[in-house]
Amino acid sequence: VNKHKPWIETSYHGIITENNDTVILDPPLVALDKDAPVPFAGEICAFKIHGQEMPFEAVVLNKTSGEGRLRAKSPIDCELQKEYTFIIQAYDCGSGPGGSNWKKSHKAVVHIQVKDVNEFSPAFKESMYKATVTEGKIYDSILQVEAVDEDCSPQYSQICNYEIVTTDVPFAIDRNGNIRNTEKLSYDKQHQYDIMVTAFDCGQKHATEDVLVRVNVKPVCKPGWQDWNKRIEYRPGSGSIPLFPSIHLETCDGPVSSIHTTIELQTNYIGKGCDRETYSEKSLQKLCGASSGAIDLLPSPSTTTNWTAGLLMDSNDIIFKFDGKQGAKIPDGIVPKNLTDQFTITLWMKHGPSPGLRAEKETILCNSDKTEMNRHHYALYVHNCRLVFLLRKDFDQADTFRPAEFHWKLDQICDKEWHYYVVNVEFPVVTLYMDGTTYEPYLVTNDWPIHPSHIAMQLTVGACWQGGEVTKPRFAQYFHGSLASLTIRPGKIESQKVISCLQACKEGLDINSLESLGQGIKYHFNPSQSVLVMEGDDIENINQALRKVSYINSRQFPTAGVRRLKVSSKVQCFGEDVCISIPDIDAYVMVFQANEPKITITGMDHFARPAAQFESERGVILLPDIRIVSTVTKMEHPVDLREHDRANKQVVVEEMLHNLDFCDVLVIGAELDPEQECLELDHGELQGKHLDATNSTAGYSIYGVDSMFSYEQVLRQLRYRNWGTSATSDRKFRVKCSELNGRYTSNEFNLEVNILHSSNSNFMDHVNHMIVQPQFLQSVQHPEGSVSAVHNSVVPSVATIVIIICVSILVFVITLGVYRIRTAHQHGSVEHEGAKENEMDWDDSALTITVNPMEKYEKPHQTEEQSEEEDIDDEEEDTTSAESDDSEEEEEEEEEEEVIVQKGDKQNATRQEQLEWD
Repeated sequence: VNKHKPWIETSYHGIITENNDTVILDPPLVALDKDAPVPFAGEICAFKIHGQEMPFEAVVLNKTSGEGRLRAKSPIDCELQKEYTFIIQAYDCGSGPGGSNWKKSHKAVVHIQVKDVNEFSPAFKESMYKATVTEGKIYDSILQVEAVDEDCSPQYSQICNYEIVTTDVPFAIDRNGNIRNTEKLSYDKQHQYDIMVTAFDCGQKHATEDVLVRVNVKPVCKPGWQDWNKRIEYRPGSGSIPLFPSIHLETCDGPVSSIHTTIELQTNYIGKGCDRETYSEKSLQKLCGASSGAIDLLPSPSTTTNWTAGLLMDSNDIIFKFDGKQGAKIPDGIVPKNLTDQFTITLWMKHGPSPGLRAEKETILCNSDKTEMNRHHYALYVHNCRLVFLLRKDFDQADTFRPAEFHWKLDQICDKEWHYYVVNVEFPVVTLYMDGTTYEPYLVTNDWPIHPSHIAMQLTVGACWQGGEVTKPRFAQYFHGSLASLTIRPGKIESQKVISCLQACKEGLDINSLESLGQGIKYHFNPSQSVLVMEGDDIENINQALRKVSYINSRQFPTAGVRRLKVSSKVQCFGEDVCISIPDIDAYVMVFQANEPKITITGMDHFARPAAQFESERGVILLPDIRIVSTVTKMEHPVDLREHDRANKQVVVEEMLHNLDFCDVLVIGAELDPEQECLELDHGELQGKHLDATNSTAGYSIYGVDSMFSYEQVLRQLRYRNWGTSATSDRKFRVKCSELNGRYTSNEFNLEVNILHSSNSNFMDHVNHMIVQPQFLQSVQHPEGSVSAVHNSVVPSVATIVIIICVSILVFVITLGVYRIRTAHQHGSVEHEGAKENEMDWDDSALTITVNPMEKYEKPHQTEEQSEEEDIDDEEEDTTSAESDDSEEEEEEEEEEEVIVQKGDKQNATRQEQLEWD
């Protein structure tokens, strides 16, 4: 009989691990029945769970003991539900096998907690974090990053730590995700920082993806110019290029009322203060239209101008440095003794402060007594940073005081910079031009005239010659500094226009489109255009104006190197005692080296003329077909070419046009004898050109800045005369041209001129040699373009040559005899033939030429014996017709013979030489 119902605990507490089916209960699930050990009535048959769709089931493990187990019917997910509560009851087996009359226990409460597994990684809420900070500040927190974890338990769902993955950044992060900077940030150092951050949950599982945190550094608003480049590149021939095309002024909202900006191009270390043409002073003066007659007192050392040979010199710009120990004596005759009441002294000078409290005079130019006395006739010197010009007039009619010393006090005399000085003398007025600006003397002192004497005068540069009052004449009052282009022009003074041209810079600042500068912009250039001052009220107008400021260098071959730029600005504000200050701009222009030109002179380099032409009034033109060409080599950078083709294609040669400044035609060997020969040029050929010329026994020099075409025209008119040809058989000349005073020089073009005398044997020597010799030279053009003269390989023996000559003479004698017999029979009929046929007949006169058809196989250098044999044979043959030869020989001797031997261009095969008979 089933008398009792089962018994279980009133409550149970269970734990299940997610993704697992076993529930661990406390206390264990056990049901007891007092009907035991009665079968069925005392046994437990089931546990039943009451609740909606509970994912659990309870099973009986042992009916007798009442032991059971609680398990999950499906996987339990903590993230879906962390806890479950339901009712459970135990059922016995009833009173019999059929389970009838069963009894159930009381209801027990079961509470189950789901145990979490760390299956999820932390994930950040944002895909990217951004923040902006101001430079120079330390922040407690710039921004906070936040990550979450989808695990259900606090242990695995909580973020316990954040970490910065990027190394070497000035930032730190705390456990709450707050990022701060560890040092003050600088906008100039780095505008932006990108850092990567990760997160860890409390189970030490880190985020699968790190997050990017971008921190922008904002500069503290600093007034100043922005968006400009420190380096500006300039390539020769670029014209005018803007210096600051995108510049603008940041005022930080300051109440600016006006701005004053100065742009300065610093070129004092380039040449003589800036980039100027480096032609010689004489060439420059000719180019600028200066009156002729200037005498260069500091020329480049040469055989004719050797007084500067011992001075310290910078050869690139012909600058002479005087260290207080050197002076130069100008030879007598270079400068006339009487300079007249009008003359001009020009010079470039760089001079610093003189050492000592009472410095000595430093002589630039001095004309003093050579011996006995120590009188200074005229001098230009520096004394205590004053420029003094001394001019003592000679005693003439009136023995009166006259102006003698002219003093100028200028800061530029001792500023260690290059300046151009011109002293214009129109006695008694003396005017100084310094860098093109006129200065009157601040002090003029008078003195007595110098009485005439027989003492010779000595002109010196860099010191003054002390001829008297000392035991031995010596230099005194040495100059300390640098001088260049020191000239003196007697009899004339220079105009302001010429002076400005002579000292003009070829580089400077410029403004593109002045008309678009905008309203209210005032600007001013200094004379050399190295300083530009701009002023305006509107900031945007100033910005636009500054963007138009450019650099220009008009030289075809500028001096390469750096030109420094400085921009300084001053700002005024509305009613403000304290206004913003604008930092200066320090930038530079990089001028690149120009491609170096190669100047080539070509033309006929060997010719012969009869002596009579050299003796004529006009002489012989030396260079009738001279050609001057300049080429520049540029590198090409091919992209699609193969490696072996690249070497052949990388160099491109282009012809370019530029000026020349001198061409010298020099005599090679003994100098010209002025008693019997000279070089001549009609000076009318120089008119309309910037050219001048000097002539000497050493050669002819044409100088001045002009085009290559103008030089060609003049050189093609240069003539050589020789009215004593008997003493001369040939002359050799050399032509050499220059650009920029020798910076670029041409090849040395050599010309040989032969004078043909009337002697028949000598003449035939020339003819035979000139006909035969070129036949043994052949121009062979190789793929590389080189040309080499190759000798013919056929070289006959001497015996063969003698036999051929003898046979030729025999044949010629037989032919001549037959010819003369036929001529005697046909004499009557010949008289009635037309004049046209007579002109074509050969005249059997004294002049008979034998050209051996085998001579083209002979060696180039024919022996004198062979030539003489041919001449003797010719003379023997001539005597066979003595009746008519005598008169015809006289006529032939009066005629002029001309042979022109012209060497062809090296790229062409050697041409067959021709004889022209006059």
